[in-house]
Amino acid sequence: MDSRFLPLPVRKLDIGQPEQPKIGQAAPAPQTEEAHYRDKATNAAVKFESFFIAQTLHKMRDATKAMADDDSIYKDSINSDMLDMADNMVADQLAGRRAFGVADAILRQLLPAAPVSGAAAASQQEISVLSKKNPTDA
Repeated sequence: MDSRFLPLPVRKLDIGQPEQPKIGQAAPAPQTEEAHYRDKATNAAVKFESFFIAQTLHKMRDATKAMADDDSIYKDSINSDMLDMADNMVADQLAGRRAFGVADAILRQLLPAAPVSGAAAASQQEISVLSKKNPTDA
């Protein structure tokens, strides 16, 4: 039988179920209440950053469409659903990398003693230097 017509293998979907440790691996340490709160806050902040980026991309696309001439390719709404989905995927990727820093700003407010990512740590140093009256006093 030709391999093109064989059924595709069925994969188990992992929807919010905890991952089972594999043989030979140590079981994950139980999370404390503080670590659980930190994880939930981080996930919420990243999701909010993704939403923020997606809305920005959608508004930019709408503005481009509104400013386009009647015979422009940007006026056509043929693939608008696919473009919206692509915008959402780009927003998720950018938010996962914390590209805009929105999630880090939220986490600085929610978790004042929380360690932040490398890019955010560099920006915090820049802000502390800029906030001083004389930057040479650093």
